[in-house]
Amino acid sequence: MTGVDAVFLGVLQGATEFLPVSSSGHLILAEYFLGLTDTSLAFDVTLHLGTLLAVFSYFWKDWFGMATALLPGGHGDLKDRRLLFFLVAGTVPGAVAGYLLEGIASTVFRSPWIVVVTLSGVALLLWLAEKVASQQFDLSSITLKGALLIGAAQALAIVPGTSRSGITITTGLFLGFNRRAAARFSFLLSAPIIAGAGLYEGLKLWKTGFSCLGPYYLWGFLASLVSGYAVIAFLMRYLVRHTFYPFIYYRLVLASVVAVALLTGT
Repeated sequence: MTGVDAVFLGVLQGATEFLPVSSSGHLILAEYFLGLTDTSLAFDVTLHLGTLLAVFSYFWKDWFGMATALLPGGHGDLKDRRLLFFLVAGTVPGAVAGYLLEGIASTVFRSPWIVVVTLSGVALLLWLAEKVASQQFDLSSITLKGALLIGAAQALAIVPGTSRSGITITTGLFLGFNRRAAARFSFLLSAPIIAGAGLYEGLKLWKTGFSCLGPYYLWGFLASLVSGYAVIAFLMRYLVRHTFYPFIYYRLVLASVVAVALLTGT
């Protein structure tokens, strides 16, 4: 892998992590069709760490409020403590799924045909959510049940092409949240699971002496950080007046193009 490849994959990761189009699916397709065979799950996690820092940077006020809520003496706002509790609860299903299915995620699931199926399937679910969801609640209305349901949906994102943000936003819409509230909780919920995956992979790399890390890891990390922050800022403004339909159409078109390419050997 070259530095250019790493920057390209980093920008791709950052641009697609928060859009409901599947970052892991795009990375697998890029690696498959561009012949980037020397990538690894560890490199994928490095790119995710860049987007993790993007989440912390953009939503720093939320994280500061939740950190303050942990201080003894009754400091912090009740809504911050509630939000922190729901984020922790919503993280559990994804953490369990990631731990149990790690081997399958890095082998069996990394197939372009699986990406085709999941791109199409979640697109249809998001389309249905846009059609029937009431979108009447903001994030202050979230409950433990809602957090667990969104967390369970996040667990499905271990299958590439599903899109962690896509499936969690879709679930949030079905629960009645407005688009911005669903997206905000989805983005905040991504932080613990990405951090946990990064720590888990980091411990494994520690045992190998980090010998597998190349200089392109830093380039990929920086590219995913910058592009991830830019996309979060764009999407939070975009959702004030716009729908998810462009992303639904994009997923369906991409799935169709990849299916044709695979069938014809292009």
